[in-house]
Amino acid sequence: GRVCSLPSTSPLLQASPVARSFQLDYEENCFRKDGAPFRYVSGSIHYARVPRPAWRDRLLKMYMSGLSTVQVYIPWNYHEPLPGVYDFAGNRDVEAFLDLTAELGLLVILRPGPYICAEWEMGGLPAWLLWKPDIVLRSSDPAYLAAVDSWLHVLLPKIKPRLYQHGGNIISVQVENEYGSYYTCDYGYLRHLLGSFRALLGSEVLLFTTDSTQAEELRCGTLQGLYATIDFGPDSNVTEAFGAQRWVEPKGPLVNSEYYTGWLDYWGGAHASTSSAWVARGLEDMLQLGASVNMQVLPSLPWPGADFKDHYKPVTTSYDYDAPLSEAGDPTEKLFAIRTVISKFQPLPAGPMPPATPKYAYGWVALRKYADLLDVLDVLCPSGPIQSQFPLTFEAIKQAHGFVVYHTQLPRDVLEPALLGTPPHSVCDRGYVMLQKEYQGTLERDGQTALRVMGRAGDTLDVLLENMGRISFGANVSDFKGLLGNLSLDSSPLSNWLIYPLAIDAAMQQGWPHAALPKPSSWGRAGPAFYTGTFETPGITWDTFVKFPGWGKGQLWINGFNLGRYWPRRGPQQTLFVPGSVLHAGHPNNITVLELEGAPSTPLLLFLDQPLFNRTLIHSTVATE
Repeated sequence: GRVCSLPSTSPLLQASPVARSFQLDYEENCFRKDGAPFRYVSGSIHYARVPRPAWRDRLLKMYMSGLSTVQVYIPWNYHEPLPGVYDFAGNRDVEAFLDLTAELGLLVILRPGPYICAEWEMGGLPAWLLWKPDIVLRSSDPAYLAAVDSWLHVLLPKIKPRLYQHGGNIISVQVENEYGSYYTCDYGYLRHLLGSFRALLGSEVLLFTTDSTQAEELRCGTLQGLYATIDFGPDSNVTEAFGAQRWVEPKGPLVNSEYYTGWLDYWGGAHASTSSAWVARGLEDMLQLGASVNMQVLPSLPWPGADFKDHYKPVTTSYDYDAPLSEAGDPTEKLFAIRTVISKFQPLPAGPMPPATPKYAYGWVALRKYADLLDVLDVLCPSGPIQSQFPLTFEAIKQAHGFVVYHTQLPRDVLEPALLGTPPHSVCDRGYVMLQKEYQGTLERDGQTALRVMGRAGDTLDVLLENMGRISFGANVSDFKGLLGNLSLDSSPLSNWLIYPLAIDAAMQQGWPHAALPKPSSWGRAGPAFYTGTFETPGITWDTFVKFPGWGKGQLWINGFNLGRYWPRRGPQQTLFVPGSVLHAGHPNNITVLELEGAPSTPLLLFLDQPLFNRTLIHSTVATE
């Protein structure tokens, strides 16, 4: 097949001004930008995963590595936390982010979804869609389409004036993502999206789809009227992979819309890594063919989901899956290898690559126990509990993520150890069991589903349920959370529950617990508890990494910012990234840790100037393929 010859000179040297356009050329098999042949080398960026003060730094590093274009994901659940409630402020100001890309001279490929990608909780779909338990996601189900349309009517009018044809820098818009891999295979749904995108963005914008190179997925994921592109990684044969694209699009530009430069880490797995030479070679092969390529370049910040491959596999908080820019935004060997390849095909921008951001090892910080979680339910659940005969799911009580406490009492004396358990797959995802406020152990989604307990009639039984991230890729995206079945004592179901949906983030944002008086608490008790401490910076607020020596599993907040989960025993992630922008200079930084299983006898955190991965101490069968 012919591939159009790309202009070696700058397109600015054209004689006559042409109307702004970005189109497909099916004769010469390329894109045309303002009439001239064009191809892009692009990198993906999640503005939602980069702290707003670092947006410019990350975009500039992408620009300086020779990328002409960035691919921007818009996660629906990040902007519509509740039906009809929209948030475009602060880190969620997508318009400010798009304006910044334009200011830096980058073009944009937009991925507004509604389903965006496998690495984001539920693929970007809001958990409140599951309030209607029988909803069929990513299909022509009228309830699903109504929610999608109301979202697109809010989002796409913000996008339209930024399209290339209208003087902006958005050259193309992806509809859905890897839809062919989803079981519904509903052409009516794709046709509906095509109609909505055209109605809201106009007839000129280039709309496209992305799927894997498997024939079955290309059959289900593509539609007449949407240009079909593919995605594959450095382990694929480039010629064969583009052969798959030619099967659905015999003419037009060759496009790899997501060239994997690294992969995700799962809790308990090994740290993912893909060699730089391998990634660079694949890129060079594609550029040699005249293809356009978008690469995964950037990691950072927590909204991880989970995968389902015979087992539930939650993704770690750190998104540093061996990417060309590290989670702290530092250029790696891989970025320089990619930059070298790009330089063989087009001139690089003049000037040096911006340096790595400075890091600081703030050292050891001592924490003290603030309170057991069960002693602060009044603060964490100000509206009070919900009464129910049997347990309800998170969705039934309209709790999107985080934690819920299920409270009841033993109905009879249990003088011999009895089995407290649930049916398989009904603890979603982990349940921390307390009897008379004493921690008994943990129930897990694909692990232990029963514990032996003893006690007296009327003893309190509390189970703290943790959502570890909703499945975002694969067949069953309707991933309900909480206790999905009854909790039974020697197979007789327990009833009369009080259910407490916890609003921990909301309390933290209001200054709790640092603004409150400490609770008297039993110091040595295991189980879910909050720990607090403070540290001062030496007049500078540099990025840092925090390690959890001897801690079990839990979550960290600094100055009210939720920085994600730690679980050093499962690994591979041993540190959490703390962006300097969340720290204060000149007054104390407030640390809060929610430890779920049991803190070390001397609770200390260690702040380092580099991250630690790859220390998996327990290789559990759950977390391997």
